[in-house]
Amino acid sequence: MVLSLPALAQTAASRLRSYPRGFPSIPTRGFFVQLPTMAATSPPAGESVPAANNSDQVETSSSQSKPEQKLGNLSANIIPHLFKLYDCTGTAADYEIYAPKAVFEDPLMQAHGVKQIKSAFYSLPKIFKEAQIVEYTITEEETAPGSGEIRIDNVQRYKVAGKTINMVSLIKLQVQDGKVVRHEDLWDKNPLKNRETVKVPLMGRALEGIRRGNMMVTHLLMGFGKDHNPKN
Repeated sequence: MVLSLPALAQTAASRLRSYPRGFPSIPTRGFFVQLPTMAATSPPAGESVPAANNSDQVETSSSQSKPEQKLGNLSANIIPHLFKLYDCTGTAADYEIYAPKAVFEDPLMQAHGVKQIKSAFYSLPKIFKEAQIVEYTITEEETAPGSGEIRIDNVQRYKVAGKTINMVSLIKLQVQDGKVVRHEDLWDKNPLKNRETVKVPLMGRALEGIRRGNMMVTHLLMGFGKDHNPKN
């Protein structure tokens, strides 16, 4: 059965109320999933949520949702736009960081092309009152001018139904000629389950198919990547 995004948000609220502690099942980018590393409470006043600190290659750390320190060659033209997508303030111009055939994938969805990536992120404010990256450490490895990998150890914060939920994540960006060609968001820093990472390849293929199906339904609900006004 296909549910509208408002219906999913209402269902999420009722589920969160039944999980005062522990790991609630919440919808993100369209459908319900179990988020393994979460706390349904805000950190104590004056304290921040720690993020893993790697020291490989170029590194930038901050407790802000938008980077203020100097970024490396690969990151400088990508990270400010990427963070706008995660805090629901992105515009069509911010998606220009992606190559036309870029792939975005997380445990829930697999998006092919910029329009599907737009649908994935445009669905966030339909579900959450607030979404942002609150802690992060950025490292990059440039293998050629304008090409290489960016890794962002981060904590993402979501607010829904009066709850504040913090999720640990590792974002991996493969960059070619200055454009992101692959974007992975690894929740709890766990690898994506697919035909190459699970013991039974057939099961991996099935999981890939589910992620593609989730993406296509969300793509339909979000108007096939139609540009939206950013969240105020």
